Amino acid sequence: MGEQPIFTTRAHVFQIDPSTKKNWVPASKQAVTVSYFYDVTRNSYRIISVDGAKVIINSTITPNMTFTKTSQKFGQWADSRANTVFGLGFSSEQHLTKFAEKFQEVKEAAKLARDKSQEKIETSSNHSQASSVNGTDDEKASHVGPADTHLKSENDKLKIALTQSAANVKKWEIELQTLRESNARLSTALQESAASVEQWKRQFSICRDENDRLRNKIDELEEQCSEINREKERNTQLKRRIEDLESELREKETELKDLRKQSEIIPQLMSECEYVSEKLEAAERDNQNLEDKVRSLKTDIEESKYRQRHLKVELKSFLEVLDGKIDDLHDFRRGLSKLGADS
Repeated sequence: MGEQPIFTTRAHVFQIDPSTKKNWVPASKQAVTVSYFYDVTRNSYRIISVDGAKVIINSTITPNMTFTKTSQKFGQWADSRANTVFGLGFSSEQHLTKFAEKFQEVKEAAKLARDKSQEKIETSSNHSQASSVNGTDDEKASHVGPADTHLKSENDKLKIALTQSAANVKKWEIELQTLRESNARLSTALQESAASVEQWKRQFSICRDENDRLRNKIDELEEQCSEINREKERNTQLKRRIEDLESELREKETELKDLRKQSEIIPQLMSECEYVSEKLEAAERDNQNLEDKVRSLKTDIEESKYRQRHLKVELKSFLEVLDGKIDDLHDFRRGLSKLGADS
C-alpha cells in the first residue's frame, strides 16, 4: 500500500467518554504500540495503534490538529473526523516529549504536503488554460488545420484521461478496501467497547449495592456504639452510687464502733449500781438498828435514790437509741445487698 511506519512508541490509550465529554475511558488494558505511518501514495500521515485484532487508533494528521501535554506523562489530541479525543499515557516524560515533537514534525509535513498539492493543482489549471489559448492562436495564425489532426489530438487526450481515470479507480478501489477493513475493525472495536460498557455498568451496579449495604451496616454499628455508650454512662452512674453507699456504710460502721465502745461501759455501770444497791441494803439494815441515824440521813438517801432512778432512765434511753441505731444499720445493710443484686 506504500504506507510505512516512521516512528513507534508504547503507551496506554484512552478515549474521551462520548456521553460526558469529560471522563477518560481506557481503550487498552495495557500499554500498546502506537506508530506514525506515512502514506507515499497519498502523501499523508496517520497515527495507528492496534491491540490484538482491535484497532483502537486510526487518526489522520491534519495541519489543524494540536497535541497538548496535560501532565508530565499524559497528552491528548482531538480528531474531528473520528469525532473523539485520544489520550496517551506514557511511562516517562521523555517518551511523551519525543511523541509530541514527532507530532509537531508530522503536522508541519502534512501542512507542506497540502500546500504543494494546492500549488500543483493551480499550476495544472493555469497550464491547461494556457495550452487552450495557444492552440486557438496557432489555429488563427495558420488559418488551416486538418480535421483529422484535431480529432487525433482530442483522441490522445481522451486516452490519457481514460488511463488516469483507470489508475484513479484502481487506487480508489484499494482505498475503499482499506476503508472497509478499517470499518470492520472499528465495528468490532465498537462492539467490544459496548460489551465493556455493559460489563462496567453491571460492575457499577454491584458496587453501588455493596456500598448501600455497607452504609446500612455502618448505621447499625453506629447505633450499637451509641447504645454501648449509654450503657457505659449508666454503669458509671451506678459505680458512683455504689461508691457513695460504701462511703456511707463506712461512716455507719465507724458510728457503730463508737456505740459499741460506749456499750462496753454499761456493765461497769450496772456493777456499780448493784454495788450501790448492796450498800443501800446494808445501810437499810443498819438503819433499822439506827433509825435515828436513818431519819437524819433520809434526805441523803432519797437524793441518792433519785440519782439512781435518773441514771437508770438515761441508761434505758441510751439502750433504746442503741437498739434503733442497730436496726437502722441492719436495714441499711439489707438495702445495700439488694442494690448490689439488682446491678
